[in-house]
Formats: sequence, C-alpha cells, structure tokens
Amino acid sequence: MDLIMNYPLWFALTAIFFAQFVKVPLQFMITKKWDWSLLTSTGGMPSSHSAAVTALTTGIALEEGLGSPIFAVSAVFAIIVMFDATGVRRQAGEHAIVLNQLSADFQRFIEEAKDWPEKPEHEKRDELKELLGHKPVEVFFGALTGIFISLVFHYFLNI
Repeated sequence: MDLIMNYPLWFALTAIFFAQFVKVPLQFMITKKWDWSLLTSTGGMPSSHSAAVTALTTGIALEEGLGSPIFAVSAVFAIIVMFDATGVRRQAGEHAIVLNQLSADFQRFIEEAKDWPEKPEHEKRDELKELLGHKPVEVFFGALTGIFISLVFHYFLNI
C-alpha cells in the first residue's frame, strides 16, 4: 500500500511518460513525419529526465517541505541529472554526429575496394546514437513539465 501512496514516485513516472509521448507530436509539427521511435529514445524536446527529477523533487517539496533533508537530496540529484543531460550526454551526441560522418566518408572511400560490395550491410557500418543529451532549452521545458505535472496532481486531484 505504501507504494501506491508514494505520490512523488507517481508524479515522476507520469512526467516521464508524458514527456516521452509529447515528443512525437512536437516532432511531427517540425518535420511533418510521425516518428514513434521517440517514445523510447533519449534526447529531444522536452527532456523526460528533467521532467522526472523535477516532478519527483516538487512532489517531495509538497509532501515533506522545502526544509526536509530528503528534499535537499532530491534537489541536488535533479541538478546533477539536468547538468549531465546538457553536458556530458549532449557532447557524446555531438561526437557521435562527427564519428558517423567520418564513418560515412570512409565508407565511400572503401566502396572502391575490390571486395567491399560483397560484405553484409551490418559489417559495413554501425551508426552511433546521436540523440543522447539535451539542449538547455529542452532541459528547461522538461523541468517545467515535471513541476507542472506535480502541481496539477497535487492541487487539482487533492493528492
């Protein structure tokens, strides 16, 4: 029963699912193509990581207060997650873009080699995942999403 009544956890999980789902129509508005793979991908607008940690932190603040030690732990955790999303993970994505371009360029060079065309496609190139981290605006809107979802649940559903 304790798990069912753990509202900060439910706020965070709802924020993750909402942020992942809303990526699909937002991307459609930009590209005019439906990309359902965004439901399970990292990166993109809004950041589901930021939505989750801010929803969790907001939920804890609402239940335990801003002066509680658990709020402090959650707030620091949220800051680290959001900093990592815009820092290390974003840079890894930028590196993946460059490496994939180098791989494509190298592949064009190698195609002239004698036996290259007979190799299976999967041996020719394995692309790295480029959409790993977030732009600061994606983290910001992810954070707003998390806070909004927690406040909606808390105030309008009287949780």
